[in-house]
Amino acid sequence: MTREPRPHAPRQPRSRRASARLLLLALLGPAVPAWAQAPLPAPFDESATASCVAQAAADDPARAGHAVLDCAGRAARACIAKPGQENTEGMVACLDAERRYWDARLNAAYVRQSAAARRQDAEMASIRATVASMETSLRAMQRAWIAYRDAACRHEQAQWMGGTGGGPATMSCHVHETARQALRLEGWWSH
Repeated sequence: MTREPRPHAPRQPRSRRASARLLLLALLGPAVPAWAQAPLPAPFDESATASCVAQAAADDPARAGHAVLDCAGRAARACIAKPGQENTEGMVACLDAERRYWDARLNAAYVRQSAAARRQDAEMASIRATVASMETSLRAMQRAWIAYRDAACRHEQAQWMGGTGGGPATMSCHVHETARQALRLEGWWSH
């Protein structure tokens, strides 16, 4: 004997309370806590840092002085001073914007240094010189610097023992270490 499939029971209408909750949720929008919402971009302007470096280069054409290191963080500090940026999230956003500025400078300088190292390696190879490869040593130095920067900034963060200042302190470390390496690759202190 075959059984005929039973039709599903018709769906019961929602209770008034459930309907009211759905209407309230629809009117209020998604319930996303403020901390989970995407942060607004930091009002970052690189000009304070860029003009400081330009002035340092004008004051020290040989690029031998260390005063240029004082330029790191200028634009981030100006950004943090703007309304709404004085909280932890705002500080990290401003510092990260300046870190990206220095990272772009570092990457551009590394590309220039790599090209110069390849030319020098080719010149040395053409005269059959047995010297260490400039390009290989540049790459090794950069990789070692990345490991150092990461370790130094993790140590900086550890000093805050999980406190809210750890985020800005860590990002500030990344700003300053990246600035120092960018400036080194740009030719500061090499004379």
